[in-house]
Amino acid sequence: MQQSHFPFFLKENNPLYMKQFFNRIHKPIILLLAVAGLVLASCVPMRKMQYLQQADSRDTTRAYLNERTLSYKIQPGDNLYIKVVSLDEKTANMFNPVGSGVTSQYTNDASVYLNSYTVSAEGTIEFPLAGQIYVQNKNVEEVKERIQLILDEYLKETVLIVKLVNFNLTVLGEVKNPGQYQVYQSEINIFQAISMAGDMGDYADRRQVTIVRQTKTGSETFNVDLEKASILSSNYFYLKPNDIIYVRPLKIKQYGFASFPYTLIFSSISTALLLINFFK
Repeated sequence: MQQSHFPFFLKENNPLYMKQFFNRIHKPIILLLAVAGLVLASCVPMRKMQYLQQADSRDTTRAYLNERTLSYKIQPGDNLYIKVVSLDEKTANMFNPVGSGVTSQYTNDASVYLNSYTVSAEGTIEFPLAGQIYVQNKNVEEVKERIQLILDEYLKETVLIVKLVNFNLTVLGEVKNPGQYQVYQSEINIFQAISMAGDMGDYADRRQVTIVRQTKTGSETFNVDLEKASILSSNYFYLKPNDIIYVRPLKIKQYGFASFPYTLIFSSISTALLLINFFK
């Protein structure tokens, strides 16, 4: 009598048959477990996507001191936009960048830059009638006060506008909108700069954010950890003109998942069940 004619319960209790059955299904099960393990290992943990975390859950610190001087000190190569407004328009135009005697209408960044005063290597600007004015290591308000004293000798009831033109920031790496950004305010911190670039992506390494800063002798790099709340008291929390912020990607990016891939898991399980049923 052939084995196929054996009653079902005898066939199922046959040790040889059971061994062959498990040999057939163990490969799909191993494949399923391998896929599930890879998916779980490649998901980005929520902890890696959060800013300003406390080092310890018992840490209740809510205030962080930052002793950095907020007012930027003007350096050689910077550009200052200076405009004089007065009732005596003809005399006021003598001090303005445009020498045509007609009040200029600045409509874009390029025109503002071209009509600004560039700080020389000696730290001075060439101002009409006053000649060389030393502005290096002074903030905008101090420069404004210095020029206002000069204007008072020639004009009365004047309004002086002094702005730093070249406050540019570059944000690169794992952000949604990398690029160069113009900053129209005197101070900006690293979180504001990243928000201008649309925030970090899911695969951004918030523990390894590099700031490239220009110095008199070249460039320096600093790494900051945005996961830790201690960044609020860092000397690099506030940025300087022409800083470059580079957000590194996580190593998991090449095969990772930003969120749990339920669809992939369910499809893998379904495929494994079909294979098991087929072999059975």
